[in-house]
Amino acid sequence: MTLTANPNLTPALNPFLHLNYEPALESLGDDYYDEVSAAEFPHHILRWRNDAILPRLGLDPKNVQDADFITAFGKFEGRKPLLAMRYHGYQFGEYNPQLGDGRGFLYGQVRGTDGELYDFGTKGSGKTPYSRGGDGMLTLKGGVREVLAAEMLQRLGVRTSRCLSMIETGLSLWRGDEPSPTRSSVMVRMNKSHIRFGTFERLHYLRRPDLIKKLLDHVIEQYYHHLVNEADKYALFYGELVQRVAELVGQWMAVGFCHAVLNTDNMSITGESFDYGPYAFIPKYDPNFTAAYFDYYGRYSYSHQPGICKLNLQLLQEPLKAVIAQDEMEVSLSKFENFYAQEYRRLMLLKLGFVELDSEISEPLLKATIELLKHYPISYHDFFAEIATHFSEKWRDGASLILADGEIGQSLGQSELFLNWSGIYHQILTNIAPEEFSTMAVRLKQYNPCTIITRPIIENLWEPIAGDDNWQPFYQLLAEMQTLPT
Repeated sequence: MTLTANPNLTPALNPFLHLNYEPALESLGDDYYDEVSAAEFPHHILRWRNDAILPRLGLDPKNVQDADFITAFGKFEGRKPLLAMRYHGYQFGEYNPQLGDGRGFLYGQVRGTDGELYDFGTKGSGKTPYSRGGDGMLTLKGGVREVLAAEMLQRLGVRTSRCLSMIETGLSLWRGDEPSPTRSSVMVRMNKSHIRFGTFERLHYLRRPDLIKKLLDHVIEQYYHHLVNEADKYALFYGELVQRVAELVGQWMAVGFCHAVLNTDNMSITGESFDYGPYAFIPKYDPNFTAAYFDYYGRYSYSHQPGICKLNLQLLQEPLKAVIAQDEMEVSLSKFENFYAQEYRRLMLLKLGFVELDSEISEPLLKATIELLKHYPISYHDFFAEIATHFSEKWRDGASLILADGEIGQSLGQSELFLNWSGIYHQILTNIAPEEFSTMAVRLKQYNPCTIITRPIIENLWEPIAGDDNWQPFYQLLAEMQTLPT
């Protein structure tokens, strides 16, 4: 991937400046945001442009120049107002009223070709009223990590925000968790909405039930528009949000993703995954795995994610009580575990190659899979990738052939847990029609790519960038993520 700027392109031809931006949030009034100005940067080098999502904006990547990204999202020419959103949140269980967009803003909102409203939200674009002494900047490594997280999760079938662009900005930053000075960047995130649970919590803190209802009407109109004409639209909204969040965390758990900072200000009102900081993909199946070095007591550990997300939904009931009866919300929340279990089961079966199985056989298979991964020091991701790589119709001929030519199969092949798992897997395969095996093979490769961005992989990608400004491994992996198997 070669990135070159065209200095001869005039701003008047910039397609990003001529999108049909909608003042959806702005139309609510300034009770929800502050107008801000972007920082000025000494340099602008486009390091990432996500051509894969440009068609959703009605744009042909061939007609979008690198300079268009720099003008719009590095120099911030031609777009006003820029809005820093106000919100509060529960951070590690403690309520914090000193929050808000501290190093980014809402650049604009645009309707996609699918009819849905999307936000362009920046990260690392300078100080706002909520920077609280910070510099409002994003390290280049932080930008690289978020680009990788979003594209990896998209590849794995997780509902996620995407990164539209990342520009290196030429500043030197000092950070306690990175070798400093370190390089800086500004990133643009594209997702359904940047309205958070904490956006409502702030309004409750300010005792403004009128603003809660106004915002909730806006959320339903824009993001749950199928409910607009329902008599009980508010209760139905909360019930659907519960389902979306439960399904999202089921997806995280299946792909082995640990978000790391599930504060209520990092929970989207549309049930999307976004704002990737110290995240990590688990190296092996460890329920106690914790991604953030500052999560000293494992509050947001891998296995705690479903419970924390349910708790955050429960905390959201407090501001929403201004509009929705609490007993109705409790009924909806009681369905969380069922929604979670169904989605986790669905995606785990896809990772094992199956679209659907009767519970009588799927439950023993999933239990045997987790028991195997839990009791042996094998890579969570390599196990599924090895199934995808070595999958063969010959496995129908006997359980002893399953993964017989793979490293994990050879190392565990005589263990009781592996024999139990392979026996169940073989039993299922014997009931699969031979012509279905090619479809299974594609499905396995789709949901189990050979490379998952565990921490060593990210460091291996970052070293050539930091040392030699060599971006080729980064671009190559991203290209692989965006190419589905056939």
